[in-house]
Amino acid sequence: MQAFTEAIAANPLLAFIVVALVYAIGDTIGVLSKAWIPSTFVIACMFIAGYWTFFPKEIISIAGFSAPFTSTFCIYLLVTHMGTTINLKELARQWKVIVSCLCGLVGMIIAGYFIAGMFIDKSYIVAGLPPLTGGIVAANIMSEAAAAKGLTVASVLALAMYSVQGFAGYPLTAIVLKKEGKRLLADYKAGKVIKIDTSAAEEEHKKKLIPAMPTKFLSTAVCLVKLALVSYLATWVGKWTAGWGYAKIHPLVAALVLGVVFTELGFLEKDALKKCSCFNLIAFGVMLFIFDALKNATPEILGAAIVPMMILIVIGVAGMCIVAYISGKVLKMSPLMAIAVNLTALYGFPPNYVLTDEATTALASNPEEKQYLMDNMLPQMIVGGFVTVTITSVIIAGIFTSLL
Repeated sequence: MQAFTEAIAANPLLAFIVVALVYAIGDTIGVLSKAWIPSTFVIACMFIAGYWTFFPKEIISIAGFSAPFTSTFCIYLLVTHMGTTINLKELARQWKVIVSCLCGLVGMIIAGYFIAGMFIDKSYIVAGLPPLTGGIVAANIMSEAAAAKGLTVASVLALAMYSVQGFAGYPLTAIVLKKEGKRLLADYKAGKVIKIDTSAAEEEHKKKLIPAMPTKFLSTAVCLVKLALVSYLATWVGKWTAGWGYAKIHPLVAALVLGVVFTELGFLEKDALKKCSCFNLIAFGVMLFIFDALKNATPEILGAAIVPMMILIVIGVAGMCIVAYISGKVLKMSPLMAIAVNLTALYGFPPNYVLTDEATTALASNPEEKQYLMDNMLPQMIVGGFVTVTITSVIIAGIFTSLL
C-alpha cells in the first residue's frame, strides 16, 4: 500500500488515472441508478476513503488540477458561463415558479437559521445553508470562506451537505411528482385540459449592441478570452464593493450577473463554454477542486459534522416545503408542483429532468399522455432548478460569507 502511495506521488500521470477513475466510477453509478445514488456522493465517499487509506493528500494537485487553475480560472469561467445560459424570456414566462422558489428558499433559510440554530452551532448553519439552497458553486464559496476563518468542521460540512442532500430530495420529489401527475391525468381524461405555454423560448433575433462574431472567428481561444475578461471585471466589482459590509458583492455573484449582462449585450455567446467545447473540462476541474478539500475530512471532523448536517437538512427542507405549499395556494398554482420545483434546490439539473421523465413514464398509458405530462411539468422543473441552483444559491452564498 505504501509503495502504491509513493508511486502516485512520484508520477502525475498515475495520479491523474486514479483521480479520473474515481470520478468515472461515480458517474457510472449515477447513470446506472438513474441519479437515485448521486455521483457526487459516490465520488466524495471514494475520495474520503482514499485519503484515509492510501491516497497522497495532494493527489489532485499532483494530477495537475491545482490552484490557480481550478480555484480561480475554472470556477470563475464556469460561473460566468452560467450567466450565458440564462434565458430571460423563459424566466419571465414561468414567473409563478420563480416567486414560489424564492418563497420556499426564504422558508428554508428562516427555518434553518432560527429553528435549527437552537440545536447546532451557528457556524454550521451559515456554512451549510447556502449549499442546501443550491449547488456546487455555493458549496465551494462557503467551504473556502469557512476554511479561511479556520472553521474546518464547517468547511467540511459545506461539502458534505452538497454531496448528500440529494438523498432527501430524490424520494420526496418522486412522490410529489407522481401525485401531481395523477392529478393532471385525471383532468386530462375528464376533458379539463388547460395546457401551459411550454414552448421553448425562441432564439432571439433582436439586434444587440455588439454584433455577433462570425462563427469562423469564434475559436476556443476567443471564447475563453471573452469569458476571462468578464470574469476579471467581476473580480474588480468584488474589490470595489469589499468595504460595503453586508451589502458587498461577492466576485462570483458579480460574475454570474455580468455573464447575463454581457450575453444580452452580445459580447458573450449563449452557452459559451459549450460553444467552445470546454464545458466538461472546466466542470471537471471545479469538481476536483471541491473534492480536494475533503483531504481535511478526518474521521473526527466528519463525525462532528454529520449530526448538524442531518438536523439542518430535515428542518430546512421542512421549512421550505411548508412555505412552498402556501405559496402555491396564494399564486393559484398546484401546491404539489410548487413543492416539486422548490425541491430542485437539493439536486438541480439533470436529476430534475430524470425524475420528471421517470414519473411521467410510470403514469402515462400512451405517448399522448406522456407528452401532456411532460409539457405541464418539465418546464417548471427546469426553471425551478435554474432559479434555485444556478442563480439564487450563489447570491445567498455571497451574502452568508459575511456572517461567518
